[in-house]
Amino acid sequence: MVRQRRYTIKELPPELRPRERLLAEGPEALSSAELLGLLFGIGSREKTAVELAQQVISDSGGLHGLYGVSAHELMQVNGIGEAKACIILAAVELGKRVARVRNPERPVVSSPADVDELLRGRIANADRENFIAVLLNTKNEVIGSPVISVGTVSEALVHPREVFKPAVRASAASVILAHNHPTGRVEPSRQDREVTRRLVEASGILGIDLLDHVIIGDGFFSMRENKML
Repeated sequence: MVRQRRYTIKELPPELRPRERLLAEGPEALSSAELLGLLFGIGSREKTAVELAQQVISDSGGLHGLYGVSAHELMQVNGIGEAKACIILAAVELGKRVARVRNPERPVVSSPADVDELLRGRIANADRENFIAVLLNTKNEVIGSPVISVGTVSEALVHPREVFKPAVRASAASVILAHNHPTGRVEPSRQDREVTRRLVEASGILGIDLLDHVIIGDGFFSMRENKML
């Protein structure tokens, strides 16, 4: 059986090389594996840098899996040593920081994905449930995102008074609730649904709209989008 020859990135035509494509078309034209492969610079004996990057992303369960991965876990991938593990962790941390300062004054929230982007770096990897109220003005700009409570591994103790106190003080027009699940599973528990129901009732009394309740873990879950609110 004749083995098919594998080409290195340098042997590819210029129009197919990630670096040349980035310079010609911009970083948006590259896949996630190509971007990470560029950071690696070189691959391993068996894989090109891009192929190795694709293996890392796949083994992590996708890009979102890189948020909580450790250097030890990364180094279990054949071809990933300390240097490449550090590159990955540095890139992930830099991405978190860029997301936080993209609009440091008044980020606008228009979807559950925006809530996930706003809070993932703060609470996604916490070992306890952090319950946060995202306070919005009439333009859906974030005017605050205080932590209301920090619970045990399985629950956060939340009272309507504590949730809406900062909203009243900030004259917020609306509120989005958010909390993390340390297990990574984002499906709402019975308690999550019950707490949300109570807070919807309180929001109606106070005249502050409760727009959504977003659970953050391995991905995110919107109660509004799933018709639970």
